[in-house]
Amino acid sequence: MRTVKLVLILALTIALAVFVLQNQAPWQVRFLWMTGELPGVILLFLTAVAGFIVGLTAALLVKRGAKLTR
Repeated sequence: MRTVKLVLILALTIALAVFVLQNQAPWQVRFLWMTGELPGVILLFLTAVAGFIVGLTAALLVKRGAKLTR
């Protein structure tokens, strides 16, 4: 099972890297009152990092909640 997880993580990482590298054109970005232009590489990287942090935080909170209910 550990090997399957490792292969899946590796495959997803490679797919993300390919996707990010293929999208290097500048993108128009609007967030709340701010407007700007960013290269797609930076925007996709920041989005992936934010998703990783949210997922890690959620996993830690669920694990902590499971310990508290014992």
